[in-house]
Amino acid sequence: MLSAKFERMIKMKMYEELIARGLIAQVTNEEEIREMINNGKATFYIGFDCTADSLTAGHFMALTLMKRL
Repeated sequence: MLSAKFERMIKMKMYEELIARGLIAQVTNEEEIREMINNGKATFYIGFDCTADSLTAGHFMALTLMKRL
């Protein structure tokens, strides 16, 4: 049996899940952003410093988010 918290997360749309996980702190024009994210219309860019020695946990978070979107 799934926990109630897990069942709520399954039913969440992407924008609400990002808010619940603390990955969105502040946005402008929230309704438009919510619409874009929930309907797969959002585009984004992730840049990496190719001269760096390694990747960090912050890089991993961005890659994980990219995979979900």
